[in-house]
Amino acid sequence: MPSNCCSTEESNHKHLHNGENHDGHDHDHGDSSSFKTYIPAIISLTMLILGIAMDYFDQSEFFQSEIVRIIWYGIAYLPVGFPVMKEAFGIALKLDFFNEFSLMSIATIGAFILGEYPEGVAVMLFYAVGELFQSSAVNRAKNNIKALLDVRPNEANVFRNNQWQTVNPESVEIGETIQIKVGEKVPLDGIMLSELSSFNTAALTGESKPNSIKKDETVLAGMLNLEKVIEIQTTKKFEDSSLAKILQMVQEASSRKAKTELFIRKFAKIYTPIVFFLAVALTFIPYFFVANYEFQTWFYRALVFLVISCPCALVISIPLGYFGGIGAASQNGILFKGSNYLDLMAKVNTVVMDKTGTLTEGVFKVQQINSELERNELLNYLSAIESNSTHPIAKAIVEFHPSELKAESVEEISGHGLKGIVNNKEILAGNGKLLQKFNISYDAKIDEIVESIVLLAIDRKYAGYVTIADEIKQDAKQAISEMKQNGVSQTVMLSGDKDTIVQKVAKELKIDTAFGNLLPENKVEKVQELKQNPKNVIAFVGDGINDAPVLALSDVGIAMGGMGSDAAIETADVVIQTDQPSKISTAIKIGRKTKQIVIQNIALAFGVKIIVLILGAGGLATMWEAVFADVGVAFLAILNAIRIQNLKF
Repeated sequence: MPSNCCSTEESNHKHLHNGENHDGHDHDHGDSSSFKTYIPAIISLTMLILGIAMDYFDQSEFFQSEIVRIIWYGIAYLPVGFPVMKEAFGIALKLDFFNEFSLMSIATIGAFILGEYPEGVAVMLFYAVGELFQSSAVNRAKNNIKALLDVRPNEANVFRNNQWQTVNPESVEIGETIQIKVGEKVPLDGIMLSELSSFNTAALTGESKPNSIKKDETVLAGMLNLEKVIEIQTTKKFEDSSLAKILQMVQEASSRKAKTELFIRKFAKIYTPIVFFLAVALTFIPYFFVANYEFQTWFYRALVFLVISCPCALVISIPLGYFGGIGAASQNGILFKGSNYLDLMAKVNTVVMDKTGTLTEGVFKVQQINSELERNELLNYLSAIESNSTHPIAKAIVEFHPSELKAESVEEISGHGLKGIVNNKEILAGNGKLLQKFNISYDAKIDEIVESIVLLAIDRKYAGYVTIADEIKQDAKQAISEMKQNGVSQTVMLSGDKDTIVQKVAKELKIDTAFGNLLPENKVEKVQELKQNPKNVIAFVGDGINDAPVLALSDVGIAMGGMGSDAAIETADVVIQTDQPSKISTAIKIGRKTKQIVIQNIALAFGVKIIVLILGAGGLATMWEAVFADVGVAFLAILNAIRIQNLKF
């Protein structure tokens, strides 16, 4: 039987693989769809219906005997009641006496003491059925995580000792060559050695559109090879692969709770003992004020009070609502690292974005070459030093003109460029600020060039420049428009690129404010300025290593996770696996919808319970109404919580 409406959500996260509950015992949470899980409830329901039928329609002496009725309804009670009483006893040993298990056990045993056998069985039966629905709903919410777990390759075909060997992916070392056949999943991250193939990247990005990858480009674990047998050289160990990190992020998402969720947990711990003592008071205090006091009447009302007040609807549906939001987001290629970020995302009114790789493709191409030297000589020096950088501009230069020269003693000067030795000559390659830093003069008109530009100096003398062009992402304009439609009042772009390019992109995308020529520390300063206004709830979106400090500083850090840097992905609170800026507004919508559903569930649970509590205390509500107030409301709240997974965003 499913158990513990308060801890099931937590234990399902913590023990996703082994189905272990908080008490250390194995429970059948993960298999609630199997028929055997429903057998106890079916047995109890069948005996309850037959018992009620015999109570009303069988006039024979057999079922009129009180002992026969106790035995019959006792047998009907045990399949659903015993697991709950066992759980109550187990928790009581830990000195926790006030929980929904003890409430339900006391209420139903009390009903038996009063001779209300059918009601005692019915309360526990419907409680058990509610738990089954809850377990089923949690499993439904976990489907996205299970789907991710299913895409983990369990073997790799590696070239060792002059032959291909099938091994566990965890045993493959960095730098080894592995082979992936058509229809197989890539087991580890690596560099493509074969010329070309197409891949289904749905496991990583949520997008099923095939992606063509060429020689020397990056292939990620979890991609499905669609076209031909390929070979890749591994660049990361299995546990460090992109897929492993995604799985870890999703599974750890439940550890970061939203404030509402944390409040409800604390509230339940205080609320349950208060309810218990109120029920005791309801039983005995009327003795001093009611003329014709009957213990049996007030004891029954107290039992009704206990059943009504069980906090299951709140404690189940609120975490489930957040879990459903995380599931809905992952369906859309967005990974939230915790339910607290869903709450924050719902409040975001200021979105600050990096330019390169976030709003633009980050795929640069050399456009123009202006050299004081022979053209190839300039390109050889420039390519040699840029081969030591992972920046997209550096990659574009190396791809345009590979160099046989080797750079030594290369030093990266943050926000400026590179310094190194090539052919015993000091080489400086970077922006205008780099040359100014070393007091190297060049034509001032070069600073007026709009495109991205890399200047070269040899032995402290200006040698020339190349211009580089980048493309705006296809959905970037739509992304800014949708953000504004979804309540984002301020959009800001920060970039280390030339201010002329930054302003041009900002104007084209209709971004409110844009700043260029920024060093990493300048980006931090700009976000700090925005944070001085307490009304600003800031989301920063970036993809580079230099974005990590700003991602950590913002209220919500969003990383472009498809091809973003590991540092950005690890620092961020939300990861967009598709690299699409339009997903920012999708994340906002999911956050707001989740919050809306959580508030609806709180209002529903409190509203119905307060009404029926008053009726129960006044003797106007029976156990049947109590069952609706507890299990019925929990069931409605669960249905409302899982609704988010079926919505289109």
